[in-house]
Amino acid sequence: MPGHDVIVIGASAGGVEALSTIVGGLPADLPASIFVVLHIPAQSPSYLPNILRRRGRLPALQASDGQKIKKGHIYVAPPDCHLLVSEDVIRVVHGPKENRSRPAVDPLFRSAAEAFGPRAVGVVLTGSLDDGTLGLRAIKLGGGLAVVQDPNDALFPSMPSSALMHVDVDYVLPLEGIPALLTELAYAQVQEREFSVPEKTKLENEIVEKDLSDPAVLDRLGTASHFACPECHGTLWEMHDGNLLRFRCRVGHAYTADSMLAEHNESLEGALWAALRALEESASLSLRMAERARDQNHRHVVERFMAKANEAQANAELVRKLLMTQDELTEQPTE
Repeated sequence: MPGHDVIVIGASAGGVEALSTIVGGLPADLPASIFVVLHIPAQSPSYLPNILRRRGRLPALQASDGQKIKKGHIYVAPPDCHLLVSEDVIRVVHGPKENRSRPAVDPLFRSAAEAFGPRAVGVVLTGSLDDGTLGLRAIKLGGGLAVVQDPNDALFPSMPSSALMHVDVDYVLPLEGIPALLTELAYAQVQEREFSVPEKTKLENEIVEKDLSDPAVLDRLGTASHFACPECHGTLWEMHDGNLLRFRCRVGHAYTADSMLAEHNESLEGALWAALRALEESASLSLRMAERARDQNHRHVVERFMAKANEAQANAELVRKLLMTQDELTEQPTE
């Protein structure tokens, strides 16, 4: 009988250190394949495969589309692409962003749930917000196992905390204990049996892999909402996964409620900075016009431009205070 031969791991902030610790504790003859998603900026080269090769005994490489899966290997999602798995082949696709990220954890986890069912182990590590929660739930629904880093042990506890809140997790333990557990699970036999995952999981896998944008497909996932996608401004379909509220738009961008709120907050901050710049430029221009009018002895014109300058400066001060409040709210912990 096979073991848990597919291990999918997701991490964000603080993830390099966490992944290095896990890989450093795995044996060279691990009878499982490991797939890793770490949130990284789209334009940044990924040095993670090199780091993991140096820290552990297993070969680590950046995944490529169509690559055959080998046991005892670590496959890392490349920048700006989602990493998916099928029964024996890796898929690397550009696809729409999920939870503000590409690569994102949820697509990898969902694909593992559909392809490997009870042979899959999902691991959620340190990170901000809640990417990985829905994917880990899909793994559980497919009969696989869910492992979460103890939030008290995580540099950024939001991702593991969210997973614990919404998923029936099998193991919660500090980082140092995860390598031994994964080794044990890789060797533990799994009874071969038929398995199935929800239709919604399959549909969402198709959306990412094949870039489906048919509203009829989205109607099978949820209902059209009154909200607009923060990324493309199209209609969002509202979906419910257990007690999790989430959204997906026509072109495939997907958000949990928390990730969408974070995106809106970021957009709001950008709009406020633009407003502050415009108001300060308006005040400066009005002052310049007042000086010119004063030089020409146009007293009434001076008064009019000075009034405009004072009004713009007062409004700019209000926007500046709003920005300071926004920064204070953003700095509050989300856990």
